[in-house]
Amino acid sequence: MPGTLPILIAGGGIGGLATALGLARRGIASLVLEKAPELGEIGAGIQLGPNAFHAFDELGIGDTARAMAVHIDRLRLMDAVDGREITHIDLGEGFRRRFGNPYAVIHRGDLHGVFLEACRGSPHVALRTASAVRGYEQEGGSVTALLADGSRVAGAALIGADGLWSSIRRQLVGDGPPRVSGHTTYRSVIPTERMPEELRWNAATLWAGPRCHIVHYPLQGWKLFNLVVTYHNDAPEPVAGKPAAFEEVMHGFEHIHPLAQSIIRHGTDWKLWVLCDREPVERWVDGRVALLGDAAHPMMQYMAQGACMAMEDAVCLARMVEAHPGRIEAALEAYRQRRLLRTARVQLQSRAIGEHVYHPAGPHALLRNAIMSARSSEEWYEVMAWLYGGPGPDAA
Repeated sequence: MPGTLPILIAGGGIGGLATALGLARRGIASLVLEKAPELGEIGAGIQLGPNAFHAFDELGIGDTARAMAVHIDRLRLMDAVDGREITHIDLGEGFRRRFGNPYAVIHRGDLHGVFLEACRGSPHVALRTASAVRGYEQEGGSVTALLADGSRVAGAALIGADGLWSSIRRQLVGDGPPRVSGHTTYRSVIPTERMPEELRWNAATLWAGPRCHIVHYPLQGWKLFNLVVTYHNDAPEPVAGKPAAFEEVMHGFEHIHPLAQSIIRHGTDWKLWVLCDREPVERWVDGRVALLGDAAHPMMQYMAQGACMAMEDAVCLARMVEAHPGRIEAALEAYRQRRLLRTARVQLQSRAIGEHVYHPAGPHALLRNAIMSARSSEEWYEVMAWLYGGPGPDAA
């Protein structure tokens, strides 16, 4: 409505732009406040389960995302010690029939670009860069975002989509710095011709080893391969995007099979991240202020669901704002209630998978292999149904 204050969104990443787009499709105005001087995304590949495509469809970008993504044939789990396949999950017709959408991989920057183009094309979305939100104040029927440069922006609500180190969360929850896992991830993207030919699989492949693992899959129409390798090095503090030498990367993989090692040897320009998450919390909402995505429920990467959960949050929040016209506080509380348990489950299971699937050794690893190899693809579909089938109308 003319003269109505917009909903403010702190953070112009995938979660923030998805929220703006979800609101826009319901005719609700928003203003995205991004701290960086330009809108963009760092990082490389991300995996997209069917639940991500459910969200894309509701946000109106499903066809674009499907055309841009690489549709892989299987999820493949390898033993990094002996070089053998433990199990695989077929992602073909049976998988798509079961879940109604594909499993795919995409470059994070490409996906962000899809959201950015859609937001720029909407009359209901305003984008403002170099606008770091440091806190908020509330009074009456509005909220004010307090920016780092001293300026103030009024809105009908404020959504904190400002990531792991969220300033909005710091004020709303006050739970201090994130939990440092002691696991360090190194990332590289290489041209496909540099990937060993015997490993150019149309799969999201994970090599599980003692206190380490390797992930690789194709990107951008098979022009590139995404390489992600992780090991326990008891890193004491968060680090993001720091350049790393090959020798440092290889140090955590000296004990694994030569074929798995060869993947690392072909990587270049490695950068490292020390993985962090937080404990699930119940308090996501303070009146007209709510948290979303990593600001609400940062998680380990081991279920490949961080971006997917943020997009589900965006869909749910937009639905609840539409369902509670003129009652923004009730809408945000309804959003919190619908998203809390699902996201907490993904947070906690992401940690557990790292311990019990990705990184065990000895008898623990042998037991993993025996249990996981005994399941058929159809049995795996049932295991995955709670996640990939989508959260359902009551949770999103």
